[in-house]
Order: sequence, then C-alpha cells, then structure tokens
Amino acid sequence: MDDTDSSDSWDFQDEDGPCFSSNGSNSVIPSRGASMCGAEGSTSNQSRSNAISHFTEMGFAEDLVIKTVDEKGEENTEAILETLLAYTAPEECASRGEPVLSHPSSPEFEWDSFDDLSDFSDAESCLQNEENLEPVPETKMMQLVAMGFSIGEVSAAINSSDPDTSIADLMDYISAAQMAEPTSDHPRELPFEGRGTPDVKKKKLVKQEFQRGREIRAWRSSRKEEMEKRKRYLSPVEDDFIKIPQLMIGFGVPRHPRIGFKRKLPDVAIGPPYFYFENVALAPKGAWSSISRSLFNIEPEFVDSKYFCAAARKRGYIHNLPTDNRFPLLPIPPLTIAEALPLSSRWWPSWDVRKQFNCLLTCYGSALETERIRKDLEGWQGDPPEHIQKRVLNKCRKWNFVWTAKNSVAPLLPEEVELMLGYPRNHTRGGGTSQAERYKSLGNSFQVNTVAFHLSVLKNRFPNGISVLSLFSGIGGAEIALHQLGIPLRFVVAVEISEVSRNIFRGWWENTDQKGVLIDNITDVTMLTADKIEKLVDYCGEFDLVIGGSPCNNLTGSNRWHRDGLDGKQSVLFYDYCRILNTVKRLMREN
Repeated sequence: MDDTDSSDSWDFQDEDGPCFSSNGSNSVIPSRGASMCGAEGSTSNQSRSNAISHFTEMGFAEDLVIKTVDEKGEENTEAILETLLAYTAPEECASRGEPVLSHPSSPEFEWDSFDDLSDFSDAESCLQNEENLEPVPETKMMQLVAMGFSIGEVSAAINSSDPDTSIADLMDYISAAQMAEPTSDHPRELPFEGRGTPDVKKKKLVKQEFQRGREIRAWRSSRKEEMEKRKRYLSPVEDDFIKIPQLMIGFGVPRHPRIGFKRKLPDVAIGPPYFYFENVALAPKGAWSSISRSLFNIEPEFVDSKYFCAAARKRGYIHNLPTDNRFPLLPIPPLTIAEALPLSSRWWPSWDVRKQFNCLLTCYGSALETERIRKDLEGWQGDPPEHIQKRVLNKCRKWNFVWTAKNSVAPLLPEEVELMLGYPRNHTRGGGTSQAERYKSLGNSFQVNTVAFHLSVLKNRFPNGISVLSLFSGIGGAEIALHQLGIPLRFVVAVEISEVSRNIFRGWWENTDQKGVLIDNITDVTMLTADKIEKLVDYCGEFDLVIGGSPCNNLTGSNRWHRDGLDGKQSVLFYDYCRILNTVKRLMREN
C-alpha cells in the first residue's frame, strides 16, 4: 500500500502504547506518555478545551473529565486516561464477573491467581447486603481498553463499525486487523493528515501482535465454553433444590434461637457414629441437594459465623448431632470490628460504615491496592467526594482492609485473622510457614466458635474422651473446638494433604500437651481404603465422631472458570467423605 494513502485508518504506536490515530477526520487520539498533539500556535485554553472534548467523547462524565484535566494538566494524557479508567472500567468489569486482561503486577491479576483457593462467594454475598453501589456507565471504548487493546486499535474498530456492534465482534475486528499487519520487522511510515511528519514511532513486532491476537481469541473461546458449561450446570433440572435462607441462623444461634424447633432424623442417619460435614453455603444450584441426598437426606443447617465473630462466613452443615442444649464458648468473642480491633477506630473514617468484615479469604490485598487508595484520598480537605468514598469502600469490603493511619489502609494481619476465626494467637506461626501459607491455611479452615457451638452437645456424652476421624482436618479447627469445650481427645486420626497444615496441627497438639493418640500419617482421603479403616477401627475401638469439610474449590463463587460443583477436580472428594463414613457405620454395626 502507498504510504501517502490516508484513506484508511492507521494507528501509530511506540513501545509504551498508541500515539494517535487518524480516521479520516479531524479527531486525534492522544498518546500514553506523549503530549496532546495540536496545531502549532494553539493557546493553552484551546489545548485544555480539546482535551476535555476528547475525553468526554470517549464516554467519560464531563465533570469528572474537567476535574481530572485540571488536576493532571491537559498535556499529561497518560495520567488523565489512567485516572478516568481507574474510576470506571476495572470496577465495572469486576462487578459483572468479567476477567480483565491485566499486567501480572496488577491486583486484578493477583486476585485471579487465587481464585481456585479463595472463598469469595461469601464476600460477594456480603457486598450485596451492604449499601448498593451505583454503577458507573462504561463505553465500549473503555471496556476494550481495560482488556488490554490500544486506544488506536479500539478507536479504529469503533469508527469502522456500526454503533450496535457487540464487544465480541469488535474484538474479532481488532484481532483480524492485527493479523493483517505487514510482516516486516521494521515499522511502516504512515501519513499524518496535514500535521507534518514527526519521527516514526517504533511498532511492536508483528510476531508479538499475532501472538497477542491468538491469545485473545483463545481466551474468548475458552470463556465461551466455560460460560456455556456453567449455564448448563446452573439450569434447573429438578424441583427439589434446597433454598438457602436469607437469615442464616441454622437451627438456632446465641441470641437468635429458633423457638420450638424440632427435627427428626431418618433412621439410617442415627449414630453411632456422630458425623458432621461442612462446606460453603453459596454453592451452585443443586449442590446442596446432592450433598443432602448423599448424607441420608438430612436437612442442611446454614449458619453465618457473623453471629460468633466479627467476620461473615456463610457455611452449610449436615450432621446427626442433637440440637437441644447447645451452648457457646466463653468468653464471647468480639462481634464487631471496633471491638476486635479497637486501635483502628482512631483512623476509621465516618463514611466507612462497615461493622463486620466480609468472608476472610485465603489471600490478601496487594500493596498496589493500598497505594491506590492512599493516592485517591490524599489532597482532599475533609471527606473525599462521594464517588471516591464508594470506590474506596468497595475495595475495603472486598479485601477486608483496616485503617492504620490517615488515608492509609492495610490487610488484616494473620494474627488478626486467627482472632476472627477463633484460633489461638500465633497458631499458624512458626515451622517455616510463610505469610501467604498462613493466610491460605486460615482461609480454608473452620470458624472454631461456630463449630464448637454445634459440638457442645457432645460434652456430657463423652466425659472420658472422644475418638475422632478427622477428614480434611486442615489446621485442626474441629479438634481445637473440642479441646476448648473441655472434651478430652482420646484418639484422633487426622487426614490432611497439606504438609503445612499438618505441621501447624501437630505443633498445636504438642504445645497443648495432649494426652491422647494422634495418627496423621495418612495424607489423602482416597488412600483411606476399607481395609485401612477396619484396622483403625480395631485400633481405636470405634470412632465416636467423623468430621470434615471437603474442598470448596469448585463450589465457591470466586472460581468462575472451574465452578464445576461436586464433579469438579477438588470438590469431588466429597464422595470420599461419604464412602468413608458409610464404611465406618458398616464396621461399627458389624461389631
């Protein structure tokens, strides 16, 4: 193609991004890291006006554009664009559950890397119960830029298509344009309409652009398949779905009892042994119906741990324990943030209305997130504007940030998470355990006070000690609950695949000078065969309690890509819990 031909749309890029795009009109797209290109001799007011006009045409609110331009300067287009996008695109993509193709150093990228481990479904539910956040309108331009496309590519695609063209079709258009780039490694000199010929900007290698387009198409294809699979899974196929109550108090919690409540267990479910199973409450539709059918059609007990501590933790429990005469652990733990973390009250702003934390996750907010919040809040006299408040508060809710100084937030410390979940201080510390491993092990654990409330009915039944088969034992939440209730641990067979969690549990066992027998050399529930169970039953003299919570990886709402329910790679281990429980029941009947 002749280099003097200006009839087509071209974009000029350097290594940092687009400079500007000519589309056969007088509009000019500003570059990242370059000043606004205007006719020589333009006045400062004209430059400011052009900048405001340009960004409002992209779909940003005019008052927000004016404020940002005045704050950053009309020539600093990179800072203006990044500030405006920070106000809009990332939060909107996250609120719709769409992935953002981020740089690996961004907090969104870090969050995605923890999806398989976190339990963010609870946090999402808590956000729904908090103040409703008003969505910020978002244009197609902003969505595509947030996905990683350059402004020039997006502008050319939008100007060459109909107004109602979908985002998916625009992505195809851009990918096709990338593949049509010249194959030379050297950049092509392209014309500027009546603006002279500045230095030619070096373009990315065609090979890199082709690879990027291929990755985008592969991502779109995989996302489409996953969404169709999820849609099929969530589609009703039966009428007996168990509905999760909005008020999660189970069969009664302290200060919220269910007066006159009685339940009748099926004969086949009555012990021995007692059994207790836990998993996330907000699982895909039909999951709890399947769990209930597999566990003798017992009605689940859905409880939010916010009635036992200062953090929400929505869980479902199926068990054959009595429900009368339960009692909580004493002293009652702090139930609000102000009670649990009194030192933070000094810095807590009046517009942060949180009284309790959302679900405690297996990961924590990055330093980049806290730095963004600090920059958002600095420079304002008094309270920041309402849109800043809402954006900061949304991040604080998502990551359970606490205020540590004026305009400064930080993640909860592992010791503070231990307090919320009812574990002894420094329970997860030591033995070479990293901070990330501490957060992960705590995020996957029981909330001790909640479990202890349910298990409290066993205190008078086992005054001489209890024999426990603990599946997916983690860091020993069930055993700590029994210990704090004053029930001696006579025999404990702990099955846990994580070496870190096993070390933490064994450390607690030794530090508390337990007198019973701990067997923790079985690391995988799939290895616990009927023969091994029979030998354990003979050795321990039968089990009084079979307890555990299978992995929630494929059930939790945070896992948007592999939320395959009980058929998922990790959550399918629930059926091993059922297999082992039935084997124990059979052996105990035979004996």
